[in-house]
Amino acid sequence: MEIRASDEDRQRVVAALERHTGAGRLTLDEFAARVEVAVGARTMSELAAVTSDLPAADDQPRRELFLVFLIAIVTLMLLGAFIALRS
Repeated sequence: MEIRASDEDRQRVVAALERHTGAGRLTLDEFAARVEVAVGARTMSELAAVTSDLPAADDQPRRELFLVFLIAIVTLMLLGAFIALRS
């Protein structure tokens, strides 16, 4: 039994294809052909086949955001300690 793909699933795959094209993994012709398949996909397995030879989503931006957030928290804690010591 195949699981049906939703419009959101298809949009997510097209967005992934855009990222991979921007990263230079796909040519514009490959991108166009894969988008056509993704938009016409009825099942999740058809969608998976469109990106099966591409690396999984890169979570590097998420790690970078976490690092910036962590640095901000440490900075605020140090600032709070400095203000407390000066009082």
